[in-house]
Order: sequence, then C-alpha cells, then structure tokens
Amino acid sequence: MPHFSATPDLAAVLWDMDGTIVDTEPYWIKAELDMAAEHGGQWDEELATDLIGMPLETSARELQERAGFQGTVPEIIDELIARVVDLIHTQGVPWRPGARELLEELRTAGVPCALVTMSWQRLARVALAGIEPGTFQSVVTGDQVRHGKPHPEPYLRAIRELEVQAAHCVAIEDSLPGIASATASGARVLAVEAKVPVPAAPGRNRLASLSQVTMADLQQMVGGRHYDLLPAD
Repeated sequence: MPHFSATPDLAAVLWDMDGTIVDTEPYWIKAELDMAAEHGGQWDEELATDLIGMPLETSARELQERAGFQGTVPEIIDELIARVVDLIHTQGVPWRPGARELLEELRTAGVPCALVTMSWQRLARVALAGIEPGTFQSVVTGDQVRHGKPHPEPYLRAIRELEVQAAHCVAIEDSLPGIASATASGARVLAVEAKVPVPAAPGRNRLASLSQVTMADLQQMVGGRHYDLLPAD
C-alpha cells in the first residue's frame, strides 16, 4: 500500500472515540440506567446525557451521590466498563457514519492520528479491535491522565507524543467537554453532532456526519477555512 508523508498543513488528526468513531454513548447510558435501577437509585437519560464526554470518575461520583451507589468510585467504573464491554460483545460495535472511511483515508496518506478518549484503555481496545493496526500513532485514555476533559491535558499529551504543533492539528469531537478540551489545547476543532446538540460558536466547525468531510477539508480547516453545515441555533 502506498505511504505518503503528511502535508505540512495538516500535521495530525486527533480523534475522540465514544460518539465520534463508534456510537457507544447509548451503551454507556444503558449501563448507568440499569445499574441505578438494580441499586434502587434515581437516574434518568437526561442525567446520563449530561455526563457525555466527562471523565469516568465524574460519572461514578454522580452515580454515588444521585443514585445511592454504595461502592467506591473504582468499583463503579469497573462495573460500568464491564457492562459496556458486554454490550459491545453481544450487540457489536456501532460505527459512526464516515468514521472508518476517513480513518482509512488518513492512514493511507500517512497523516498521523491520535485517539484521545475518556474511556479507559481496556475498553478502548475492545471498541476499536476491528481497526487496522497502526491507525493510531498515539493513544491517550482516561486512566492515563490526571485531568480529563474538559481540561486540555488529554489533547496536549497526544500532541506532545506526536511531536506536532497544535495549530496544525484537527481534533474531532462530539461532546461539549471534549470540544472545550480540544479548543484549550490549541488544536482546530471539528464538532460532529451526535447525542448532544453542539451550539454554534465563532470559528467552530460543525457537521452532522463525518460522511461530509474528507482529508482535504481537514487541511482547509487548518488553513483557517470555516465549515458549518448545521442549522443555525
């Protein structure tokens, strides 16, 4: 397979996972709702949706406080991950439209990619088991950072590991905490709306689907072109 060097305009693409590459957010929501129901706690989909993109520690603490969980934060996280992994095994990995195609285009062209997710490493391995080896040159998971999204640490770590300039990177996100994290890192941000509405903001690129974007478009974003194909708020 031919391999070309990345253009200087697009140094790297930084990818969120849940809701961006794979549509696993409904699995997380189901796991939280089921756990709360089994423990006799109060929880609903709106509460679960509010936690999309946040560190798992935040979700676990909220489940402790609002759903009456008696376990520790690590125990709750382990249970959440186990349930999501089981759903992936039994129901499969639901890919987001256009994600595999764009990943393959970037891999073929030799553009470095990083995975920047608040899911933990053992879940990321399961969720992305079907991806071509070597697709990601850096993998940053929620259990590898001190400060999760919306703090910029996860993206800054990926940028440092790839040895690229933040301004020459495009970060692809679906959640507001993830968008805040990527923006604070200095990367260009492409918001692809999924479970949570993404409001318009100055300079914010917004699309409804990764099927609407190519590597050439990402290069244009690095150069300052603005893409917003979502309805005005």
